[in-house]
Amino acid sequence: MAKKQAIKKPKPGPPTQRFLDIAEIREDAVILKDGTLRSVIMVSSVNFALKSRDEQQAMIQAYMQFLNGLEHPLQIVIQSRKMNIDAYIKALDQQESQIPNELLKTQIRDYRSFIQDLVELGEIMQKRFYVAVPYDPATDKHRNFFSKLMEAITPASSVKLNKKQFTERKNALMQRVSIIQGGLNGMGLQTAILDTQSLIELYYTVYNPEVFDTERLGDLNAVRVEEAF
Repeated sequence: MAKKQAIKKPKPGPPTQRFLDIAEIREDAVILKDGTLRSVIMVSSVNFALKSRDEQQAMIQAYMQFLNGLEHPLQIVIQSRKMNIDAYIKALDQQESQIPNELLKTQIRDYRSFIQDLVELGEIMQKRFYVAVPYDPATDKHRNFFSKLMEAITPASSVKLNKKQFTERKNALMQRVSIIQGGLNGMGLQTAILDTQSLIELYYTVYNPEVFDTERLGDLNAVRVEEAF
């Protein structure tokens, strides 16, 4: 009898983390592999066309002042994704269970089915606006030449930040964020800094758009993380 040839299992490929620029997300900040930090601000939208001429001119002037006052780059991101109404459907289910009137229960069920069909068939999209604020120690004007030179020669070493280094860089980042928020608020926009949970959910949706609706992230407070300082 012919010997059966052993079937070689394919070698596992490199982990996805190797292709991501993100090294860590903690304390409402994103740490990249080159040691730089990012903070993400969610920004509200405004219907510019519905504003009066004077309001439009005021917003344009505020936007010009905002851009002229920048001393560092920033990134504006517009994310379009299918509207998620899970929380709203859950609230309707809770109301249905608490109402004793059967007629009202039937109306809630019909309304819930209508909303679900409308979102599914109409493919209603939801837009969200973000501003990513960076902090690069190598471009910090307050740092001396030798500090910048060492981080340029060995950028990977700056990823392993101790608590003091991380606190200093985060404080510098938050100063930038405060200035950015002030400029955006001057244009009549509402802003909110994304916390750790929101940052992870944001990047999870960006890198996993197809499975986000079926595989939800859990609460990070239930995850135990050991910090190495």
